[in-house]
Amino acid sequence: ASMLKKIGTEYIILGHSENRSEGETPELIKKKILSALNEKLNVIFCVGETHFEKKRRRTFSVIRKQIKGSIEKKFKKNKIILAYEPVWSIGTNKIPNSKDLKNVIKYIKNDFKRSFKTQNYPKVLYGGSVNKNNVKLLSTITEIDGFLIGGASQSAKKFIDIINNYYK
Repeated sequence: ASMLKKIGTEYIILGHSENRSEGETPELIKKKILSALNEKLNVIFCVGETHFEKKRRRTFSVIRKQIKGSIEKKFKKNKIILAYEPVWSIGTNKIPNSKDLKNVIKYIKNDFKRSFKTQNYPKVLYGGSVNKNNVKLLSTITEIDGFLIGGASQSAKKFIDIINNYYK
């Protein structure tokens, strides 16, 4: 985190599903979050369920476990932005339906506020197959505070198309 801070970094993404699938544990994520916060970095903390967990209706319990296992009460919560990225959605062009997405984001905000006794709801981004074709629909879900663009951000054209369609 100190090296990132020295080169001007302001935000860091932690807890991404790709890292979790490679063995990153909640304990390790917690250490990384603490290190980032100690360097006054803003943390974008990713949470989300696999297709297997979704089918078994475990979305809420999985997300709760990810948050509670990686964030401590003493952390500066106003420096942590949550990103809901259902693992089954990343890179698949499949997104949750609007009702489910709204319910999950509401759950994340309410559970976080209640669990950590914060004054304000956390900011929650959505990530997972966001593209130029679905960003307008996703932007109508008022619970979403922004987007975490993955693969599409690697192409300037795709990224600009997302931005342009968001503002149409």
